[in-house]
Parts: sequence; structure tokens; C-alpha cells
Amino acid sequence: MTRPGYQYILTTLIIFLLIFQTGCKPGDSGDSLETDSSMEVIDSIPPGREKRVWRGADIQLKKELEYEQYTLDDEYPYKDTVRHFQWEKIKEKIAQIENAVADGGNWGLLSNYKNQNGEAPTIGGFVRNDYKRVSDEFGVERYQSVPLYNGEREEELLRYGRDGWLVKIPDSDTTEMVRVQGVSFEGEYLVPNRYLKPWGDTIRFNKAVVVDVTHQHITLLEKREDAWYILSMNPATTGVHKPPHAQETPTGIFALQEKKEKMYYVRDGTSQIAGYAPYASRFTNGAYVHGVPVQLPRKSIIEYSPSLGTTPRSHMCVRNASSHSKFIFDRATVKESLVVVID
Repeated sequence: MTRPGYQYILTTLIIFLLIFQTGCKPGDSGDSLETDSSMEVIDSIPPGREKRVWRGADIQLKKELEYEQYTLDDEYPYKDTVRHFQWEKIKEKIAQIENAVADGGNWGLLSNYKNQNGEAPTIGGFVRNDYKRVSDEFGVERYQSVPLYNGEREEELLRYGRDGWLVKIPDSDTTEMVRVQGVSFEGEYLVPNRYLKPWGDTIRFNKAVVVDVTHQHITLLEKREDAWYILSMNPATTGVHKPPHAQETPTGIFALQEKKEKMYYVRDGTSQIAGYAPYASRFTNGAYVHGVPVQLPRKSIIEYSPSLGTTPRSHMCVRNASSHSKFIFDRATVKESLVVVID
């Protein structure tokens, strides 16, 4: 009486096991389609792997002042006008650099300080500027510049590149003419390798000294994780257009190239040392961010000048309070810092 019941249960169990095994079997047509489909999605769009294109609106600025002398407000009166920090424009410049860093590749620096790598050839269709110097159509002088040639016809000089401009070097080729892609400027050009300083593929810019030639002030920013922190907001005095000697501070994105505790300067039109500027950080040609100039025979540092934050009057350089200049000098490092000049 019990045997048929036992067989029935045993048969049912075997059928159930067969169905279960068939449904979970690797390679089963119904299961493999779902697995293959999900793997294709994972492989084609890896989570968190999409390339991010930074915009100014994506940049987070957080105020955390570490240098608190002579601090300016975000907006402040000046004579009969109001001056302000152009944070939106600053964020656009930082986004430009963030995208260049995210793209990876080999960095390079255009370099020809005091024509140390040879005077650039004369460009066709040049003009002579107010200083009687040869310049290209973009207003970049031949003196201390780098020649940028047509990428297809290397004998054709197209423009001059400023000393201190950043580029990417797509190839590891070290021939006489090196192909570069502009970071501080747009376009792709060929550059004679003697004007190029390769900086490798590990460059990460985490500090930016931003100078505003319109509003005459300066700020130091530092990147920490995903935000840029505002460490100082101070008055500054930039270069003035006053031939034949004083020159305006050029706008653009430059690398901090070298630092000097004392940068000696000469009397206009001579080779005679006239004095020095303390805590000087050079970013292009003879342009430095430095403290208040000290004129000989005085030797001690001058902390502040009432002309700071007023109108341009320097020789291309950016003057600021000497203690603030030291703050930048100590904090901003070569190859990791930018000097961004906006108008």
C-alpha cells in the first residue's frame, strides 16, 4: 500500500531536480542571453569611467583664508566705482586646466627667457609695436618668444608663443621639430625642441595665483580633493603700458617657472642695478609676482605701499604686499602651480 506512494514521491522529486538543474545550467539559452546582455552593458559603459568635461559651473570654490592681512571683500569700492573678484571667470580658467589634466599625456613648457634658446625668426607680415619691437598679429613680441610653425608645412612660421605657456606633447619623438597641442592657447603647432621643456606625464596643478589686471588684485587658490580653496584676497599692482620701458602684464595661463628670494632689477635704459624685489616668482619673460620693490641704497624689505591695488605702474611684474608675496613664494611650487592673469 505504501510502495506506490513512495514511487510517486521519488518520481516527482527526480522531475523537480531535472527542471531545477536545467534552469540553472550554465550555457542554457534562456539564461545566457540575459547574462551576455548584462555583461555587454557593463563593458561598454563602466560605472564612473565616463570622461568628465569640466565647466566653470562645476568648479567648487571655498573661502578659507590663511593669509588675512590687507584682505579685500568680494566686492569693494574704489574711488567712484566698485571693484570685485571675478569668480566666474576664474572658475572658467580652472575648468580649462582641469580638462587638460584629465586628458592626461605629456606636458611641456614653452621657454625662451631672455632669448636664452635663441632669438625666434622674424615672422612674415610682422608689425612693430609701440616699443619698436617685432610682433605677430596676436600682439606677442619676437623677443623672448617661441616660434610656432604650421603642423603640415614646418617651414611656415605662423605665430609666436609666450615664454611660460603650457602645451601637451602627443608624441615621444625628440626630433628637431616637436608637435605640440596648446593648453594655454588654442591649436596644434610644430616647435623646435630647443624651445621646449618636457615635463612628463605626472604633472598635477594644485595651486593657482590669479591676477586681475582690470581690478588690480590677486588671490591664491589651492586644490584639495574636489574643491579649490581661496587662501588670500589682496591688492596688487600690475604692469603699465608706457614705452619705451614699462610694459603691461600679459593675460593668459602660465606655469610658475622659478623663484628668487631677491630679484634684482636695473635702472631703465641701463645695466646698473637699481634695487631688488623680494620673494619673486617668475611666470613669463621677466614678469614676476613679487613684493614691494626696494630701491638702493635702502636694503631692508618694505612691507606695503599705498599704490597697491590702485592703477597699473609696474614693469610687467605683479607687485603685492611683501608678506603676501612671501606667502605665495612659500606655498606655490614650481611645476605644480599656475599664474593665471585675467582682465
